[in-house]
Amino acid sequence: MVNYTNEELLHGILRNDNLILQYIYKNFFYKINFFIKKNSGDDDDSNDIFQEAIIIIYRKLKANDLVLDCSFETYLYSVCRFLWLKQLEKRKTEREKIQDNHDFNVDIYDNAFETTAEMNEKYRLYQKHFKNLGTDCQKVLQMFFDKVPLKQIAQVMGFQSEKYAKKRKYKCKEYLVKSIKQDIEYKKILENNL
Repeated sequence: MVNYTNEELLHGILRNDNLILQYIYKNFFYKINFFIKKNSGDDDDSNDIFQEAIIIIYRKLKANDLVLDCSFETYLYSVCRFLWLKQLEKRKTEREKIQDNHDFNVDIYDNAFETTAEMNEKYRLYQKHFKNLGTDCQKVLQMFFDKVPLKQIAQVMGFQSEKYAKKRKYKCKEYLVKSIKQDIEYKKILENNL
């Protein structure tokens, strides 16, 4: 069986290499699943936490903000453990009841890590509401976020003028913001930041 080094695993995540991602899932998921199920979770929770951990690691790699001073397995486990404790905290479950018998690295719990996890929550909330927008609104906003000039947006969308494209972008953005602010998850995120 192939064994990958920390560097190979991290580069695989960064490249979105299916072989590496399958290897990570096959070799490390069962420990995370065991830990989460032993601490008030289920298979769905394990899958969500595992995927979120991989996304966080990917984002930290992309930002050149990841230095491993332990094995990849320990780091991944630590990230998942952190995320699950955060999830349990949300569910108002007592931290003291956590049953844990695997290595984890408490040193990874820095502010940048917590910030990345919070950004993930906000991004998931944004994605959820963005997907509910009409196709036209999605296209207009995506082009706007990609810094496409309004003149070009008007041409691509077949709008009569740049002014109309601006108005349309404003309406779509306004609708998206309103939709997010009405979500109960948004209110929870606000409460956690107080």
